[in-house]
Amino acid sequence: MPFTPPSRTLSGPRRRTLLASAAGALALAGCSSLESSTDTTGGSPSAADRARARGARDSLALAERYATVITTHPALAERLRPLRAEVVRHAAAFGTAEDASASASPSPSASDSASASASASPTAPVDEKGALAGLAAAERTLADQRAKTLLEVPGELARLLASVAAAGAAHAFLLTEGTK
Repeated sequence: MPFTPPSRTLSGPRRRTLLASAAGALALAGCSSLESSTDTTGGSPSAADRARARGARDSLALAERYATVITTHPALAERLRPLRAEVVRHAAAFGTAEDASASASPSPSASDSASASASASPTAPVDEKGALAGLAAAERTLADQRAKTLLEVPGELARLLASVAAAGAAHAFLLTEGTK
């Protein structure tokens, strides 16, 4: 009996496969190169603590930016609330539950230069498309920053940074996908 090929062949990888592959690659990069290098570079706990605090502050600043866009553009609220909730959970993952709830105040400190890139403008653009593009750019910038930082911190924190960076990249994709 001759072999018949399937009636439908996929033309390429699916979008979910690409996103999962990117997240896996980031996680592997954080796991493999980091654990072997922390012994030789003397990854001090204070550097990890600073990276963790910065991650929480940056996530809270980004959550505040989402809140500003939601307030300015109520029509986008249904689409943005789940993404903002994820960003708030990322902030909680970087610190204790008390830290995340206590720092959920609307204004980050003025000395947060690290958070400045995530919250470059305190007001949302007037048009919805510009507001979404601004959020996507902030997500991408923060994801890139976290991907670089994961090379400097110990294993578990590197895995967390890789996971949150991958989620941020996925958020950026979701924010730009709907505008097409």
